[in-house]
Amino acid sequence: MTMAFAEITGWGKCLPPAVLSNDDLSTILETNDEWIRSRTGIEARRVSHVETSELATVAAQRALAAAGIEASQLDLLIVATCSPDTLIPNIASKVQGNLGALRAAAFDMNAACTGFLYGLETATKMLQAGHYQHALIIGAEHLTWYLDWSKRDTAVLFGDGAGAVVVSKSEQKVGLLDAQLGCDPAGRDVLAIPAFGTAMDRFDPDNGYFAFDFIGRDIFKRAVKGMGSAANQVLTRNQLNADGIDLVVPHQANKRIIETLCEHAGIELDKAFINIQRYGNTSAATIPIALCEAVEQGAVKPHSQLLTAAFGAGLTWGAGLIRWGERTTPIAESDAALPPTDKTALELLDNAIRHCQHKKPE
Repeated sequence: MTMAFAEITGWGKCLPPAVLSNDDLSTILETNDEWIRSRTGIEARRVSHVETSELATVAAQRALAAAGIEASQLDLLIVATCSPDTLIPNIASKVQGNLGALRAAAFDMNAACTGFLYGLETATKMLQAGHYQHALIIGAEHLTWYLDWSKRDTAVLFGDGAGAVVVSKSEQKVGLLDAQLGCDPAGRDVLAIPAFGTAMDRFDPDNGYFAFDFIGRDIFKRAVKGMGSAANQVLTRNQLNADGIDLVVPHQANKRIIETLCEHAGIELDKAFINIQRYGNTSAATIPIALCEAVEQGAVKPHSQLLTAAFGAGLTWGAGLIRWGERTTPIAESDAALPPTDKTALELLDNAIRHCQHKKPE
């Protein structure tokens, strides 16, 4: 039997129009542009005026057009997210309905910021093992909904957005060729929203004010260890060194973490695609958004070998080796777009900011 692979044939992203700059944040928090940039590399982030499923749908429509296939041809649809519109039912079924992908199996996947990489590995293996021909993997987040806008350490980090890829069965040795996924459960508490889900008191009047636990130093150490180990395992298994990698497409959580990841992998920083300055940390959406922009900007060329790595709450981690195919231009372009809004980011957040600053739980 011929070995099957899962080529990335389509890609698309969706960023909401409202931009929240560091200067905007300085009007509501004790911070400034220099403080945020020097610690994170972030200059701005997006704030969504729509739900996660709408971001996911637009990114998906653009990816399908780039692949030149109809939604009705999809066999599998995975939405990687930790900020779905609803827990029951999943939002993958909503996106499925929006697209008209009626023959597809559809489910959500929550591995936090590593979710897209988990989803890509899952879809790849399902295409290789079964009768599936085309799969759509989406990373989509509306993280600004969770944030406590009175807490500088987390409020400056996160943004909203979505990215998607279509993978199609191929006999060519392309797509996600290898991945190393894992989780460090001892680090569960260093990045968590602990009072959300069935663990919360549903009748507590303050249950909408989520604690966002974030222990930066522990996250940094565990993230670098997990991603670095996974990246090195993938490189070793495939007998590759830095010369064999054309581009690194990492999770965009913190510029310092990206720098340290490249250092541990022995890869020059100028091979890393970095867009955290524009969007902040969009969790499961960071890698597909960065991948789309890397293709659009010509950083991905035919047959490029890409190293990707991520970490997220859990603490999940992973790395993957992707070999690009021949095509780096979309077959078609979609006119799909979000509904317009005339509100600024601060106007969209006004109610949340006022409540977080003036009525916090004991």
